[in-house]
Amino acid sequence: MNQVEAFEGSLEICERHASRLHWAMDTLSDHFPLSPTELEELSDLDLAVVDQFIVRFSKLQDAMGAKLLPGVLELTQEHGELATFIDKLNKLEKIGAIESAARWLRLREMRNQFAHDYPDDPEIQASLLNKAYFMAGDLLEALEHVKAFSKPYRQRGE
Repeated sequence: MNQVEAFEGSLEICERHASRLHWAMDTLSDHFPLSPTELEELSDLDLAVVDQFIVRFSKLQDAMGAKLLPGVLELTQEHGELATFIDKLNKLEKIGAIESAARWLRLREMRNQFAHDYPDDPEIQASLLNKAYFMAGDLLEALEHVKAFSKPYRQRGE
């Protein structure tokens, strides 16, 4: 499998997560911003959609960070001696593949916050969900930006 094929495979996975994230966001849009009381009163179906939102946000951010962004560096031949993830992010920002390394780190931190469960604190849960709901737009924009940036490199490699 060549670099373009590998990148396209990673992109397809990211687009699948993005599509499902969009669906969850659209389905939940009437509930946001979410208060702690509203969170406790959500139906089982709405809670399942909240779970879908969390999973897809996390999976999209993770897939982009683990596969797609390193794939951009491979496509552009910019991978060089980039030992740390922040080095890679800074290179991606410098070449225009992402808008901001700091913004990407905030998205990663949001994903990491989902790993901590606060089942007995609806205030913290609602706050995290509200923050993530509004940051999800940044995540989806980052995916679109990477797609647009990488398009000429993908076409050259066909």
